[in-house]
Amino acid sequence: MTFAKKALTLTALAAVAGGGVGVATAQSTNLNGAGATFPAPIYQRWFADLAASGGPKTNYQSVGSGAGIRQFVAGTVDFGATDEPITAAQAAKVKRGVVQFPAVGGTIAIAYNKPGCDLKLTQQQAADVFLGTINDWKQLKCGSGKITVAHRSDGSGTTYAFTNSLAAFSPTFKSKVGVGKSVNWPVGVGGKGNEGVAGVLSTTPGSIGYVNQSFVKGVLKAAAVQNKAGKFVKPDFKSGSAALNGITLDKDLAGEDPNPAGAQSYPISTLTWILAYKTGNGAKAADLREAFAFMLNNKSQGLADNLGYVPLRGDILKKAKAAIANVGS
Repeated sequence: MTFAKKALTLTALAAVAGGGVGVATAQSTNLNGAGATFPAPIYQRWFADLAASGGPKTNYQSVGSGAGIRQFVAGTVDFGATDEPITAAQAAKVKRGVVQFPAVGGTIAIAYNKPGCDLKLTQQQAADVFLGTINDWKQLKCGSGKITVAHRSDGSGTTYAFTNSLAAFSPTFKSKVGVGKSVNWPVGVGGKGNEGVAGVLSTTPGSIGYVNQSFVKGVLKAAAVQNKAGKFVKPDFKSGSAALNGITLDKDLAGEDPNPAGAQSYPISTLTWILAYKTGNGAKAADLREAFAFMLNNKSQGLADNLGYVPLRGDILKKAKAAIANVGS
């Protein structure tokens, strides 16, 4: 079995485990993508459904946004995926041109493993936990015991979006830690990918960390976080939609709001993007357009809520669909 066939089989298995309809068979791979772990569960489901319907077979490697952008810039994949829009400097290195569009939305949960605790965090408390200023559960009125912080160890768009919000919550966090795909965390242990952080949290009682909402399962719970309006809200479809609906996309279809207004908004919400090439796709161009259109159709977006994501709506979805036509041969 070739590497590509093994990778597709693993992807299909992951999709089936996540409720996908694909069958784990050793079929040849038509398209190869890599990047963000944040949307990996829904991407794997979509690609399994696409293959099962007779469409292109797609291998998606969940390696993190940083690695995904590097592979995209290097031209070693057919498409990339990232939770932080590509920068102008990075895009300038892509001679084939860049087509960037949002594929789905999601919320970043502050997940914790502390049975019996119903955690509510002010914005300052959220920042202080990850600064290490709050280091015992008694400071959060959740029993007692040392808090173990878990964070990403790899370059991550999830980390970018999370630190972007914490920096908006706290000037101290902004000055001491800052915003980025990789930052020097003052405290904590690292895990690779959303999967890795969720694994650390699940096996470490008294731990707290940040993951996409879809990874909050088993012993893990999501904290209610105070939003800009002063309300404590948990990450879900309703609060994520309220936060993301106010985002305005720029000419490159990038857009963010690290602390959205609105009483129903969950304050740590983000879009996630696909990166494709304008030219040089050759015979794969039609397959790429078909795959991207499938991701954005009503049925696929309709799966978002049940899988822990926020579907695209309105002007954001319209602009994303229009961008697909720019993926040429």
